[in-house]
Formats: sequence, C-alpha cells, structure tokens
Amino acid sequence: MAQLRSHSPENPEPAAAVPTEANYFERNAERMRYPKLRKENLFAGSGVIEAGCKTVMGSRLKRSGMFWTVCGANAVIALRCSRHSRQFDDYWESRRG
Repeated sequence: MAQLRSHSPENPEPAAAVPTEANYFERNAERMRYPKLRKENLFAGSGVIEAGCKTVMGSRLKRSGMFWTVCGANAVIALRCSRHSRQFDDYWESRRG
C-alpha cells in the first residue's frame, strides 16, 4: 500500500483516485486472499453465487407474465432458498404459530 500511495501519475484524474483505491485495497485485503482460497479449493469469484441466484430465484420469479410485489418476491425467495439449502422444515417450523 505504501508503494501505491507513493505513486503519483502525471494526469490529475488518476492521481486523485490513488488514495481512494489504496483505501479500498486496505479495507478489503481479507476478501482478496485468492491464493489461499484456491489452495483450499474454494471459489474466489462471485460467478458461482450469481449462477445459484439465477437458478434458485430467477427461474421462479422471472417466468413469462409474472409480476411480483417486493413482499411477495421476498417470500418466494425465502421459501426457495430454504428448500434448496435443505432447511425447509426448519424454515416452516419457525413460522408455525
């Protein structure tokens, strides 16, 4: 970070961005430990999560002719996520009154 902060491009626009970018890297260093994640055979990108969201939610919420209120969409999302994570019984039990 010290080397990045000491870098001063001639163009004023990139020069102004250097402190902002350095702060970002410092704040998110724990999230960017990609070699460690890969070594442990874990995913380092968001693609797997995005594909899961598309499969679990998009396939149900984006069918032809469907319109949802925010409340209705959130309820369907909660049900689908609990079902796909094999926690549907726990989810349903927590809502019994």
